[in-house]
Amino acid sequence: MVQDNYIKLEKIGEGTYGKVYKAKDRTTNRLVALKKTRLEMEEEGVPSTALREISLLLMLSKSNHIVRLLDVEHIEENNKPCLYLVFEYCSTDLKKYMDRLGKGPSFPLSLVVIKSMMYQLLKGVAHMHRHGVMHRDLKPQNLLVEEGPHPDHPLLKVADLGLGRAFSIPIKCYTHEIVTLWYRAPEVLLGISCYAPAVDMWSVACIFAELVRKQAIFPGDSELQQLLHIFKLLGTPSEATWPGVGKLRDWHEFPQWKMQDLDLLFPRLEPAGVDLMKAMFEYDPVKRITAKDALLHPYFDDLDKALVDSMEDEEVGEQLAASIAALAAQRAGETA
Repeated sequence: MVQDNYIKLEKIGEGTYGKVYKAKDRTTNRLVALKKTRLEMEEEGVPSTALREISLLLMLSKSNHIVRLLDVEHIEENNKPCLYLVFEYCSTDLKKYMDRLGKGPSFPLSLVVIKSMMYQLLKGVAHMHRHGVMHRDLKPQNLLVEEGPHPDHPLLKVADLGLGRAFSIPIKCYTHEIVTLWYRAPEVLLGISCYAPAVDMWSVACIFAELVRKQAIFPGDSELQQLLHIFKLLGTPSEATWPGVGKLRDWHEFPQWKMQDLDLLFPRLEPAGVDLMKAMFEYDPVKRITAKDALLHPYFDDLDKALVDSMEDEEVGEQLAASIAALAAQRAGETA
């Protein structure tokens, strides 16, 4: 039982899954994050959607740049069914990491750290996309950071995949009320209903810019203002730069701005870094660089990739796979 295996230390937030606790494994003394979610039970037991989501998390946990799911347990609390998901615990998130030495451009991050973090973020996103999953809510608060033995290479992990869902070919239509506003792709802001993993790459570009500038690049407080922030910096899109943009549901006649010189806006960033950022800020989702291709960009040529790759740790334990199998067996037994 969760109560027998873990000691709850403190509540650390409300996540997509419900309440989140910092806890300690009684056996190993390892710190973990317990995510507790109430279940709307079906007659057959644990909802099949929950089993699918957990199996997805198990699959994604095989990357060291996705926060690792360690165990799952279905229990009754106060006569109500709930699931406990046990994740590895990370000491901070990217937002707090950026702010720890001071907020804003006066307190820049090391360019080596930025390059390492971007490489790790792209590895995590490429892993998700390779397995048919979009995150759809990438932002600094959803990227966890653990400082290790290499000061220039803190370990970065993608977390909070609660909005992630499998996509398929052909790509299905999804609700557009998803990504946090500041990191939301323009096609989503303009009301596109059928979109692709490119939405995550726009968010990655916004995070890249924020790492370099130490402040959000598009801090809009409404969807319209968000679009205006984007257009003022990257130029107002047209049919020439983004075929079909004028047919999107929320397209209007916007003021005409020309693209600013990103080299001037990011003077600390080497030309290859600016080139990668431009490729991720491509308006047309079809032309926007993929995570897989971004990992091969010349910006990362001088990164010690072998060192970053060596930060991979142990495979997902058998305990989790056994727990998921037990839940599935329970459901199968109750369905029979």
